Amino acid sequence: MRNKSILLTGATGSFGNAYIESILKSKIQPKKLVVYSRDELKQFELQKKYDPEKYPFMRYFIGDIRDYRRLKMALEDIDVVIHAAALKQVDTAEYNPFEFIKTNILGAQNLVEACLETKVSNVIALSTDKAVSPVNLYGATKLCSDKIFISANQIKGKKNIKFSLVRYGNVLGSRGSVLPKFINQINSGAFTITDSEMTRFNILLSEGIDLVNWAIKNNIGGEIFVPKLASYKITDLAKALNEKNQLKFIGIRPGEKIHEVLLSKEESNFAYDTGKNYIILNHYSEKKISKKLKTKYKKFKKVEKDFEYQSGSNHKFLNVKEIRDIINKNFLI
Repeated sequence: MRNKSILLTGATGSFGNAYIESILKSKIQPKKLVVYSRDELKQFELQKKYDPEKYPFMRYFIGDIRDYRRLKMALEDIDVVIHAAALKQVDTAEYNPFEFIKTNILGAQNLVEACLETKVSNVIALSTDKAVSPVNLYGATKLCSDKIFISANQIKGKKNIKFSLVRYGNVLGSRGSVLPKFINQINSGAFTITDSEMTRFNILLSEGIDLVNWAIKNNIGGEIFVPKLASYKITDLAKALNEKNQLKFIGIRPGEKIHEVLLSKEESNFAYDTGKNYIILNHYSEKKISKKLKTKYKKFKKVEKDFEYQSGSNHKFLNVKEIRDIINKNFLI
């Protein structure tokens, strides 16, 4: 990333803010870091926090990924794109399907086409567990988005560009996750939980950032990178915050899953274990890419048939103490 020009879509969201902070704290000095988002107020607040005079490589670009012309203008002289822009609220998607389709699907198409028309060399898009066997509109739009980015490797021709994905689930403590809600309820006497069996994979924003940076350095194009993570029960997360609180079960919300799935049984036909991560390929390029990947990774083997990477059946679970230690180390409560 050193001396590279980077464009970050959705840069004023949870991931974007954390990614910008990680770049500024590291010894990596990019040539240019373009903050691309449509939220004027959040960009204004970022500029106050990271003044361009103090950080001359920072650029602030108001724009929407729905706007192809604006996007293409922002991509001039960009080397690396990290695509984090999306509409993400499951409930909101059910009432506003057209808006989610315009941003998550058509926006992805705009970005791919604009990258192919410029000198971008590497694109990493953020996926989600919701895109795996989707049961809600948000997940369906992200599945379409994922397909668009992966298929871009088949239409790039001789251009020196590669498209890959990083897929993980709910980030602990991020906006919309259960932890902020539990923190608000910590002294209320009860935690509201949708289902007693619910589980999630555990990942922090910093770990998501590390995975994205690792993917930028190691991708060859066409991979979906899935990290190996520990799981936790939502009930144990509540107990880690306050064991005296009652647990009030209110039923799952429309489109909500009991367990997160990061690799489906259907995808296992094209999935590989590298030791540190799983890599999912697609049937169009599996043979071609897998040969290259075999020489790239010391450990590289196909997963078992009908393998499913799911938070409820994961071999590693965090206990209450381990969850509490993670919260105490990473969050101010």
